[in-house]
Amino acid sequence: MERHHKAAIVSLRGAEALRALALLDLTDLNDTSNDDAVRELCARAVMTRGHVAAVCIWPRFVSLARAALTATPVAVATVINFPAGTDRLEEVLAATTQALAAGADEIDLVMPWRALRAGEVQPAATMIAAVKALTGTRPLKVILETGELQDPTLVRTASLLAIDQGADFIKTSTGKTSVSATPEAARIMLQAIFERGGHVGFKAAGGLRTLEQAQGYIDLADGIFGRDWTTPAHMRLGASGLLGVLLAEIKGAKAAAGEGY
Repeated sequence: MERHHKAAIVSLRGAEALRALALLDLTDLNDTSNDDAVRELCARAVMTRGHVAAVCIWPRFVSLARAALTATPVAVATVINFPAGTDRLEEVLAATTQALAAGADEIDLVMPWRALRAGEVQPAATMIAAVKALTGTRPLKVILETGELQDPTLVRTASLLAIDQGADFIKTSTGKTSVSATPEAARIMLQAIFERGGHVGFKAAGGLRTLEQAQGYIDLADGIFGRDWTTPAHMRLGASGLLGVLLAEIKGAKAAAGEGY
């Protein structure tokens, strides 16, 4: 009985890992990233038993990633106004235009959160709307940097502002600050999405290293919207080291079931 119970737990964790894998934005935003690292990242993004939702890389690597992933279902995402969120609007628009021309499928934009924190709403509103005008039907993920906003009311304000200005996803963090994604911020963001009709997606990013952490965010989304909502069209997990953890869980579940990997 105990053996069957352990096998059931392994199987459940494997199923959770497989679901999280499909939501993963596999990320390399290290300062030392290079062509070889991005080629390796793209190679890891597609595997026998599934694929991640996207790779997320620096703008200078977009054309390389686009060539590597052209024949795959994996999207190429890149970051703009990253990580500080202090670029001028004209610089942001130029960088977005260049990234799209190079083959980016998705844009992850850091909103000017410092201005918002200081009570200035217009810089964020103007930037998000202007970038969305460039991306068109391609997904725009707006990074709120919730760990720096801190105040729950401000996180909610930032969430609603981004949604109202055209964001396709709202994203917690750059992963470059001392506080990144938290369940508390995620809950506020998901509630804001619910208030606006549930059409906008959510991305947790920064500090995701375990299946338990990933599953916690998935459970939050499931609890508000139901499992049918929590797909790559509405939910992403941004991480660099999570892939290996998920693959180990999937491999362990297959081995426990007597299947090859």
